[in-house]
Order: sequence, then structure tokens, then C-alpha cells
Amino acid sequence: MSAESYLKPEVLNQIKRLDLRAQMVVRGFLQGLHASPYHGFSVEFSEHRRYSKGDDPKTIDWLVYAKTDKYYVKRYESETNLTGYLMMDLSRSMGFTHRQQFSKFEYSICLAASLCYLMIMQQDPVGLLTFSDKLRANLPARSRRSQVTDLLAQLSRLKPEGETDLGDSLHRVAAMLPHRSLLMIFSDLLGDPEPVYRALAQLRHAGHDVILFHILDESEVHFPYDGPVEFEDPETGQKMPVDATEIRQDYLEAIEEFREGYRERCSKLRVDYVPLDTSMPFDKALTEYLSSRQSRF
Repeated sequence: MSAESYLKPEVLNQIKRLDLRAQMVVRGFLQGLHASPYHGFSVEFSEHRRYSKGDDPKTIDWLVYAKTDKYYVKRYESETNLTGYLMMDLSRSMGFTHRQQFSKFEYSICLAASLCYLMIMQQDPVGLLTFSDKLRANLPARSRRSQVTDLLAQLSRLKPEGETDLGDSLHRVAAMLPHRSLLMIFSDLLGDPEPVYRALAQLRHAGHDVILFHILDESEVHFPYDGPVEFEDPETGQKMPVDATEIRQDYLEAIEEFREGYRERCSKLRVDYVPLDTSMPFDKALTEYLSSRQSRF
């Protein structure tokens, strides 16, 4: 799908409507993640905080001291900005769709574009990372308004293909992120979960916030098949004939167990796990997630 397809008025209107409908929720959600121990070099004054031992005395605001008889230092925009990275799964299985408008990959793109738009409205820089069996294309984190268009243009040139190794890719991301960031991952998670858990633990240990969007096709969640069906593994090409009616219950139990496993492990790691399927409008899905997170903090 081309960038123009994602920039259709109806898609952009959904993204902008999301901002209007969830403006207060999003502001609280993002600003709640803004605390940062790092000092930058921006000259744009943002706010004050009490002076504490170890602060450079040169940063004391003497005008405030004259009024309050207390020491306050200036904080700068770069101290409070949150850098976000959208991390997109490019494995071939992400291109699958049964009867929905968007494939898993296209659905993820709409979610990612929405989050990019919302973060930029908060003047937070956001970048893009893509992966399959290894890290691939990336877009540096920026806060300019054209970043949404740049992100869509970048993704429109990519095609889901090959196998995936999310665990290894996350380990590499953990090694390359220079400071505390917000990592938003979009994947169907079709693979061994154990390496993913270890990599998520590494990211959390380093102080990064992580949101894991588990994107499945509606048919992968609800299994709307009957009788003899031949399934094909999109990443290996292996075909498997089955009686869909006979295996339905076992399949539904297995997929629920798979999602519940991620839910439990992510909860222990304090990683936000967001299970979605492509039957839910992406703006509704994102608003409900942000609202539920806001109510928990």
C-alpha cells in the first residue's frame, strides 16, 4: 500500500479525530512518562524545580530566589521531552489478512501513524525502527510536523517478507538507545516467546518504557473456518491440511493461552501488553488503550 493510501482524507480524519477525542487522556499519558534524569543544552526555559545537592549553582534562578528566599533552578525542554520509537515487524506473516480492510502490517501502520501524530502534538520526538530477522530501516526521532508524512512514506516502501526474530532485534535496540525512551512495538509475535521476554526484561532494566501491541488478524483470533482447509505458514511456506471444524476448540484454547502467557509475563515486567485484532477500528482501539492506561495510574 502506498503512502497516498494512508494519507487518504478518511484515514487522516480518523487520526485527527483520535487526537480531539483523547486529547486530555493523551496529554496525561505522555506527560506521565516525561520524567528524565538527563540534562540537555536547550536554551528554551520550561519550568523551575527546587535546587538539590549536585546541581550546578550557575543554573539557580536568582530572580526567583529574591522573591521566595529559596533556591530554584531552571529546567529545560530537553529535560522533559520524551523520545519515542515505533518498532514495526516486517515479517511475511504481518502481510496476512482474511477479510478485513487492512492486513496486520497495514493496521499497525495506522496505529503507528496515530501515535506519531499524537506525540508530535505534544512536541515529543518520535522515530521509526523496523525489523524481520534483523533490524532494518530506521527514521531518526524528530518532533517536526512532517514526521508523520515521512514515517508513512518510509513504511509505504517496505513489504512484509521473510522470517522474524523479535528477541534478537529487541536486544540490539536495547544496546543502541542512548537514554530512557518509550518503545512502541507492533508485531503478531509469531515465534518463540522466551527470547522476547528476556529482551523485554533487558529494556525495562535499562529504564525504558515499553508498549507491546500484539496485532492479530480477526480470523487468527476467532477462527471462522469450517470443514477441510489447507493452511500455509506465511514465513516458511509449509502447508498443512486440517479439518477446521474438528480443531476449532483446541485452536481457540491455544491462542488464548498464547495471549494470556504474554499478558502475565508482561505484567510482571511492567510492560504494557495490548492484544488487538484487525476487526477493531484502529482509532477506537488506541483510544480505549490510552484511556485504560490513564485509569490505572
